[in-house]
Amino acid sequence: MAADSNVAPVIIRKKRRQKDAGGHHGGAWKVAYADFVTAMMAFFMLMWLLNATTEQQRKGIADYFTPTIPIARDSGGGDGALGGESPFAEAARQRSASGGVWVEAPQPPGEAGPEQAELEALAEALRGRGGESLVADPEKRHIVTRVTDEGLIVELFARPGAPLHDADGPTPLLRALAGVVARAAGMVENGVAVEAHLRARPVVLARNPIWRDSTAQAQDLRRLLQDEGLSPGRIRRVTGHADRDPAVADPMAARNDRFEVIFLREGRE
Repeated sequence: MAADSNVAPVIIRKKRRQKDAGGHHGGAWKVAYADFVTAMMAFFMLMWLLNATTEQQRKGIADYFTPTIPIARDSGGGDGALGGESPFAEAARQRSASGGVWVEAPQPPGEAGPEQAELEALAEALRGRGGESLVADPEKRHIVTRVTDEGLIVELFARPGAPLHDADGPTPLLRALAGVVARAAGMVENGVAVEAHLRARPVVLARNPIWRDSTAQAQDLRRLLQDEGLSPGRIRRVTGHADRDPAVADPMAARNDRFEVIFLREGRE
């Protein structure tokens, strides 16, 4: 026993190392970074879509992701399997979710109906995609159409070396385009608005005539449309926008010299 008492006890000390969840040793930051990159990619995709699509295309994309579900309505009081309704009545109703309850939603303005169909048919004819194109191939390069809540906008624009208006007045190109639009106007009965836009001037003048010039050019196009057969009674307004609404980033680009002939929807006249 005495010998054993001279032996120092053996003490084993164990250190428990804490796992470092932060810093470069953990993996949580990678998940957060991946979420951030995904969100940024989705954001830039959204910005690209907003810039690269027309208003009508954006509306179609929004409608694609709008939740809809067909539900049966209460009987209208009739007897038989259809309860007094036609088999197509349910398909014509549009519904949306509101607070978890499916309710009948009002039809968006301009989304359907005879007027919408007429405007779209007119746009197709002006783009040269209808059965009988109203536009010659050289003129197609100067026409863009888009259907909006206001109506059908027919944009006539200049190109480098191919102006629509010069010091002598409307060019032969603008006269030809006016004839195309006037003939197309016979397909519908909507009121018409005529607007003119100009590119910015390189020199700032004390009395810049750009407002006067844009208004005068809009009046020139109005007269051309009437000479080509458009009824004066259909003209609702003639407007000059100067250089305040450029079509492209460069304010002095030829593309900013343009006219807009708007076939106005009913209620927008």
